[in-house]
Amino acid sequence: MDSLELLFVCLSALLAVFVLLTVLAIIMRILIAVFPETLEKLAKSDAALLAAVTTAAASIYPGMSVTRVEEEK
Repeated sequence: MDSLELLFVCLSALLAVFVLLTVLAIIMRILIAVFPETLEKLAKSDAALLAAVTTAAASIYPGMSVTRVEEEK
């Protein structure tokens, strides 16, 4: 394989990944717009979300505990 062909294959793969990620981001934005979810509803009903936040905070700051989760505006 010629070095110019290899460069072309690498650039086309990079472009394909960029296009794929862009399309997935657009799909995510559409899904978020169609199915909005409020933080209060998540905080009241989703214990797994609160456990994930608590675990992540405890791994960064050992010995600390999460007492309240609020949305910043």
